[in-house]
Amino acid sequence: MKRAFITGTAGFIGFHLAELLLQDGWVVAGFDGMTDYYDVALKERRHALLRQHARFTATEAMLEDAASLSQAVVAARPDVIIHLAAQAGVRYSIDNPRAYVDANIVGTFNLMEAALAARPEHLLMASTSSVFGANTDMPYAETHKADTQMSFYAATKKANEAMGHSWAHIHGLPITMFRFFTVYGPWGRPDMALFKFTKAILAGQPIDVYNHGQMWRDFTYVEDLVRGIRLLMDAVPGQGAEIAGDSLSPVAPFRIVNIGNSTKVRLEEFIDAIEAATGRKAQRNYMDMQPGDVPATWADASLLRALTGYAPQTEMRAGVARFVDWYMREYQIETAEKLD
Repeated sequence: MKRAFITGTAGFIGFHLAELLLQDGWVVAGFDGMTDYYDVALKERRHALLRQHARFTATEAMLEDAASLSQAVVAARPDVIIHLAAQAGVRYSIDNPRAYVDANIVGTFNLMEAALAARPEHLLMASTSSVFGANTDMPYAETHKADTQMSFYAATKKANEAMGHSWAHIHGLPITMFRFFTVYGPWGRPDMALFKFTKAILAGQPIDVYNHGQMWRDFTYVEDLVRGIRLLMDAVPGQGAEIAGDSLSPVAPFRIVNIGNSTKVRLEEFIDAIEAATGRKAQRNYMDMQPGDVPATWADASLLRALTGYAPQTEMRAGVARFVDWYMREYQIETAEKLD
């Protein structure tokens, strides 16, 4: 029976990945700091659902606590480690950059040290499409330059990629970094656009639409994302035949892989989909671009397909409708309340 150690299991993506692995018969050890960046009760509900599985255990501690993290990894005896825990959010990194140094730099270093001691078959770590920064050459490919980060959050994630490459080179530990593209879906974070927009629209409150709606994102449904991660767990860098366009390092068992829907969607269309799912019109408050943000993201996911035979495919409107259904159940909003 295969064993996985996942950081961030009380978080949005970590919860979905842990659930998928548990359904596939894995033993999963989770690790999460349960910080108050957003509603801790939502994190607790996610962990409570995972704890219904007999093969799930969790340690609640901070990544910065190297001793607790190391002990948890040793106890888990993992075949694979997936590092998802991080201080998230582009805009919050302007207000509290030290939180990103502590969690994303120090915490990731602690995780890499623990992985070195445990020697799993494969270490996978989360990065972000935000690392592409000011690059306007789209769709983004893993081999494109990514040296112009626009937010401190993105800068810490680019640092993680560099740290991972050096670790793989020095220690021979196979590492895959995956770059997420605007993940959405049930159990999402309250600070994410879909959650905020749905909550405001159902409450009859205005929503802030930045850059006057001239924003494009590659919206990736969370279940598609974690299926991609699951398949990449078996695509160990340095093993298998050469692939055209691969990002595999020439000096280390290290690779970067995009996980995105490969579809660029205008923000206005995304809001239209929320209106259709809620049955209400949004009050749109058009605003200038926020500092640290970028107008567009768009993934070239051909490497993911080449490595796994899989590509995310959930159509945006269908994914938004599933989120709205979940939101109304979770927050006990009656169907009649969403109709004009």
